[in-house]
Amino acid sequence: MKPITDIHELRSIQMGIMDDVHRFCQANGLRYSLSSGTLIGAIRHKGYIPWDDDIDIYMPRKDYEQFIRTYKDPTEKYTVLSPQTSNLKSQTYYYTFAKVIDQRTLMVETETEGYEIGVFIDVFPIDYVTDNQKERERIFQLKHLLYKIRRCKISHSNPLRSRLAYVCYRYLPITVGMINRCINHLIVQREPTNTLCNMTEAGPSIRGCFPAEDMKEMIDMPFEDRTYKVMCGYDDHLRHTYGDYMTLPPEDQRVTHQFKAYWL
Repeated sequence: MKPITDIHELRSIQMGIMDDVHRFCQANGLRYSLSSGTLIGAIRHKGYIPWDDDIDIYMPRKDYEQFIRTYKDPTEKYTVLSPQTSNLKSQTYYYTFAKVIDQRTLMVETETEGYEIGVFIDVFPIDYVTDNQKERERIFQLKHLLYKIRRCKISHSNPLRSRLAYVCYRYLPITVGMINRCINHLIVQREPTNTLCNMTEAGPSIRGCFPAEDMKEMIDMPFEDRTYKVMCGYDDHLRHTYGDYMTLPPEDQRVTHQFKAYWL
């Protein structure tokens, strides 16, 4: 295998994936928005945050479900992995959201030791969340617990600070499939509300909930030398989630992900 050591090479692979996801969504009328640090990068830097090395996108739940069912790259370089569609026969899919991967590559992240897939972009479903603050707090507490149990079930090492909690969760007499169904039942709300959030384990805290109006439409936004889609209310969304996102963080908070990547 040939190591991928240059961040620009890694980004080029990610943007190749992003180009094809954009192509597919445009051809099939699916909505998506750059999100998280990728969205901040698009607005503040017109591309990647200088120290960033990944791409994240949001999709409304309906579009997300159609995407993971139907996405196909005609060149067969890229494929989508998710809890619902994963073709990883030998292991349980590690995440509760989708990734589109470059099948010509291999990526090893230190936080998921023993779990290896191709270089990827993250695709997060966006769900309606109750407008009742007390009920919302209950849902966030319960989903956090379910995600901890799920992670203990599939991790090769203890992902928690407590050894006792890890053992208790790991040996609960329930399967990962059962946990996935509980999570879906908890977070997938079909009836529209005024509030949206990324409810996966990689989602923000309750502070990251934002008005549904912010995602009412998608607009074009430059990113590096491309143009991708972002939610119309990107400024409101980012301020809800990050506060003053246009100010650079302190240097000690400018952290890149730890990974090893290779061409197969």
